Amino acid sequence: MKQSQSANYFSFARAAAIVATVGALALASSSAAVADDEVRYHDLTQDPASGLDYERVPSPRKAVLDQIRSQPEFVLSRDFPFGPHKAHGAPGVAIFDYDRDGDLDIYVTNGPGAPNSLFSNQLRETGHLTFQDVALQAGVEATDQDSTGVCFGDIDNDGDHDLMVLGGIDSNRLFENQGGGIFNDITVQAGVDGGVHSTSSCAMGDIDNDGLLDIAVANTHTDWNNVLALVVPFAFNEHNQLYRNQGGNTFSEVAGPAGLLNHAGFPPEAAGAAGLSWVISMVDYDSDGDADIFVADDQGANPLPQYGGFPVGFFHLFENDGTGHFTDVTVERSLQRPGSWMGAAFGDWNCDRRLDFFATNVGDYASAKLRVGRPTANGDLASQWYLQQGDGSFLNPGPGELAASVFGWSTSALDYDLDGDTDIVYFGGFDPGWFVDASNPGVLLSNEGCSASFEYDDEVFSESADHARRKIQGAAVGDLNGDGFVDIVSVSHFDIPSDLPLEQHAVTYGGPLDEEARFFESHFPTPNPEVFIWKGFEMDNGSLAVEINTGNRNRGLEVRTLGSVGITSRGTVNRDGIGAIVNLETRRGKSQTFPVLGGSSYASQDSLAVNFGLGRERYGTVDVLWPGGTRNRLYFVRAGERLVFPEIPCSYADDYPGGFRQYLGCVRHSVHELRAAGALDSHDAFRFLFSSVRAYFHHRRR
Repeated sequence: MKQSQSANYFSFARAAAIVATVGALALASSSAAVADDEVRYHDLTQDPASGLDYERVPSPRKAVLDQIRSQPEFVLSRDFPFGPHKAHGAPGVAIFDYDRDGDLDIYVTNGPGAPNSLFSNQLRETGHLTFQDVALQAGVEATDQDSTGVCFGDIDNDGDHDLMVLGGIDSNRLFENQGGGIFNDITVQAGVDGGVHSTSSCAMGDIDNDGLLDIAVANTHTDWNNVLALVVPFAFNEHNQLYRNQGGNTFSEVAGPAGLLNHAGFPPEAAGAAGLSWVISMVDYDSDGDADIFVADDQGANPLPQYGGFPVGFFHLFENDGTGHFTDVTVERSLQRPGSWMGAAFGDWNCDRRLDFFATNVGDYASAKLRVGRPTANGDLASQWYLQQGDGSFLNPGPGELAASVFGWSTSALDYDLDGDTDIVYFGGFDPGWFVDASNPGVLLSNEGCSASFEYDDEVFSESADHARRKIQGAAVGDLNGDGFVDIVSVSHFDIPSDLPLEQHAVTYGGPLDEEARFFESHFPTPNPEVFIWKGFEMDNGSLAVEINTGNRNRGLEVRTLGSVGITSRGTVNRDGIGAIVNLETRRGKSQTFPVLGGSSYASQDSLAVNFGLGRERYGTVDVLWPGGTRNRLYFVRAGERLVFPEIPCSYADDYPGGFRQYLGCVRHSVHELRAAGALDSHDAFRFLFSSVRAYFHHRRR
């Protein structure tokens, strides 16, 4: 028996060494990662044959706004917000494969009286990138709801994506995917309607690592018709909600017991108060194997603390203790930065394998126009990125050569040019009352060689939609045409008509966005500098843009995580692998890291697939940290590969009482189960088996 085990061990170790040698020789023949090809985005919605027919109808609050503006004596004061908030609505976007046919579909929310849209991608069926709106047939139209944010995930681990759709001053909806392209509304039985709240964003993640996805919901303030909520600190804010999945598609609300109602950084008189939250994400920021919760709050129209106001708008980072109980570590992580935070994206900007984030804000140009006669300074309300340090705190390095930022709602992390570092895209615009900000033309910040120093790519949207006129709310990214390059979908809640003139913001900062930052003067000034009169111009309804990446000569690869709960006997990770941290390292040592998120951006969710850039290299090593802490690795993943990476519930980094033989037995058994279930074919089963062996020994040689 000992001789047999010894021979078995030797054969696996020797095979791993052979695989390593062959792979190294192949890698040595690859060329350096250098490419300067220019990428462009092209808006598919401009083609009537695309099938992407969408128009965002206003919310009921628009009628209230119209009534206010129609008064003969109507005037507007700079000092006091008027009318309802987000009168045109707050639409979101999700990119997911709802019918499991292998291509990505698009879900976009709409206002009451108009159905939400589920655009089914016809690429697999026809060979052409066209879409059909199948929301009515699928049962996810929610026509009577003023729909806002959206997120998705496999809540019952049956292999398809279920859909959570939020309502503005309305209850939420949870749609269970029945397979065959049909959804069933299970909101009541699931217990997640949430009551009537002004919801914004949602996210899915497994807070207690039981293999079931839980749901977090971000709320803002009571009744978006109530403008006082933006002026009076804390008085009208609504607490966020957290729903623990109990199995059987039922949930219980646990925000209080879980610690999400205990906010750090608020003044003593606001103890127990809620923030005004636009985005919520469940992300393992510290890579310890459990889902932490990140919230971005808005200061509203309240003065910043340094000018005598209360600290209302913070980042709140709720750290998970591993059991689903959270502690707000905002202060300890140096995130006590007040602002009007609205969207968030997560990636590794400086390639050190630690997750960083980017957050959108009012921006320097709009805040300069808003602060006339008010005590604020440049940079107070800037959109900016934060780098995680070795001690878990976050550092804001400043705008660098960008000098200034523009207004933003939605944002995503992506490698748009596949050069091997992580870039940022963000959109937005808003109507504070007496002007309409058009400072954001669609900003794609190109990372310069893992430096976390970004350049504005002013040509990337030159052949696409006019984003300066589109007041974009939700946006998401994913590879819609399967070419390996990431595409972008965005939705606006209203657009500035093309015949209305845009003016350039008066303030300049010496940066590349100075010439792009514009606005529309929607009101006449009066002799009183604090009073304005409406000009009577109406805005167009909101629009959809589906922007396809033209690509370049760089290479990339795609990773889709597959949790093996219910597939393997030891599997513990939810079927989508939401919560995993995925890393790619090339032969030259360049590292890129993305989290698999069940919702971020603003009111939206990116595709769950991770698209890595290889530049001109041909291979890379993919490493996955799963929820719960298991680590798996696959060597020599090829450029152009679309890899399904399953959870092998045997961590190469763990210590096993029986040593390597026990680990190997776990891997072999799990790979056999994955192959039997059809999650791996024989070729990939071999690759994962021998990569697991190599990873085990490589980890112990470090």
